[in-house]
Amino acid sequence: MRDEKLLSEMGARLTQKRKSLSLSQEELAAMADVTAQMISTAERGEKALRPENLLKISRALGTSTDYLLTGEILPPNTATLEQKLRLIPPQYLPLVECVVDACIKLK
Repeated sequence: MRDEKLLSEMGARLTQKRKSLSLSQEELAAMADVTAQMISTAERGEKALRPENLLKISRALGTSTDYLLTGEILPPNTATLEQKLRLIPPQYLPLVECVVDACIKLK
């Protein structure tokens, strides 16, 4: 019974996150390179996701596996921030640096 509750809660978080990004199950499946059936089954809490598929889905949603599994939002580590910085076009990096400097000053 406990496993069913965990799967159901994870499915609810998956659904909520997908909908908050205005994605259909098919769109998320394509982004994560999994099947829409897998997304549907996971959202209904009927079947556990394999670790590699959970990781693909969490990355496609821009969230952590911890959040999908437990609902906990952990503070980002520097590796995550470094990955995100690589995605920013070079012309915006000075602006990002200003934001970081402003955050440091708030401390």
